[in-house]
Amino acid sequence: MAIRQIQSILRAHQTSDGDGVKIQRVHGFENAAFSPFLMLDELKSDEAADYVGGFPPHPHRGIETLTYMLKGHFQHQDHMGNRGELKDGGAQWMSAGKGVIHSEMPIMTDGQLHGFQIWINLPASKKMQPAQYHDFQSDVIAEKQLGPNNLIRVIAGDLTIEGDTVTGPLQQTGVPTTIADWQTAAGGQLNSCLNPDFQAMLYVYQGEIDIDGRAAKAGELAILNAGEGLSIKAKEDTGMLLLSGMPIHEPVVHYGPFVMNSMDEIEQAIRDYQTGTLTD
Repeated sequence: MAIRQIQSILRAHQTSDGDGVKIQRVHGFENAAFSPFLMLDELKSDEAADYVGGFPPHPHRGIETLTYMLKGHFQHQDHMGNRGELKDGGAQWMSAGKGVIHSEMPIMTDGQLHGFQIWINLPASKKMQPAQYHDFQSDVIAEKQLGPNNLIRVIAGDLTIEGDTVTGPLQQTGVPTTIADWQTAAGGQLNSCLNPDFQAMLYVYQGEIDIDGRAAKAGELAILNAGEGLSIKAKEDTGMLLLSGMPIHEPVVHYGPFVMNSMDEIEQAIRDYQTGTLTD
């Protein structure tokens, strides 16, 4: 079994979005090795001024978003009448499809806020499907204890670990994906199998990991090469997101909240939003 190695490392950079919300972002809109993922934002703060403006109503077309909160709440409202509030350890999935208008407001827990939003691309055949939304609170996230202070939480898809398959609650992404959160003390190990047809990357949000002598540390995203096996060791107390999925071999054209396959489709999305027909 071929063990995946680190192919390249991207460093998250500080930016802001919404109403001045400070985030750490890593993206790969033009990087084929990123597919089917497009972007990952990390939101972490103990200062209310960093996030208080939140993300007021805004549109999307052509993508899915997955929000995962380690600490803090995230309130969602959209044009379909959905209202949800993520709590610590929960996840929230939205497929914009043809169009959605929503708002997202982060709220601290015990003076802390730490979460992520992942953009997942949709294939052309699904970019104009109806929008969908679902909350997954912490108690439905699948978990497996790998040892003392060594926990894997599977949010989306399936992950095979030591012969056991852990199935996450989110199964309806536009293309098959596996998304998991690994939390471990120093010295912890994760040995698993991934679909060899999937591309995979790891985002380290705490500590440092080692794969066959190459390290990735907090704030870095490691893009992995092809293979089936995954063998990771934590060099210190570590938190890491695993993102793996079926690549979409189609053109990616990105403009603000819209991700389509051509500039003509982007211009149509803008016209639809301006004329109030984006969500029709």
